[in-house]
Amino acid sequence: MAGQIVAVSVSKAKGEKKTPSDSVHLRENYGIIGDAHAGDWHRQVSLLAEESITKMRELGLKVGPGDFAENITTQGIDLVNLPIGTRLGIGTVVLEISQIGKVCHTRCAIFYQAGDCVMPKEGVFATVLSGGVIRPEDEIQLL
Repeated sequence: MAGQIVAVSVSKAKGEKKTPSDSVHLRENYGIIGDAHAGDWHRQVSLLAEESITKMRELGLKVGPGDFAENITTQGIDLVNLPIGTRLGIGTVVLEISQIGKVCHTRCAIFYQAGDCVMPKEGVFATVLSGGVIRPEDEIQLL
């Protein structure tokens, strides 16, 4: 199964939408350099499928990459059905899935607009096993 990166996004602070970038630099055992969620923990990088964002658009929301605070927006990979421990290769970058979904302790702006949010159920988190630079349109390989 191969997919593609639709967008890569970062934010300086937690709890805010991320801004799409032309490229991001991932550091091993850390995450994306310059992103608020990077660090020595199990959720160094977040991923969400474009297909999940489309579900929210179908509810009438005007949302796009980064609006759910995901770092990497993907297309063509069934992220939520990948088992923990699955490795994804993007060029020299290797990510390992560490968590599927998350508990949202506070309701985000998306939840209040639509009455639902896909990130807690369909967002995927990973650690960085091998770093490098990634960009939109890069291919994602299931390793």
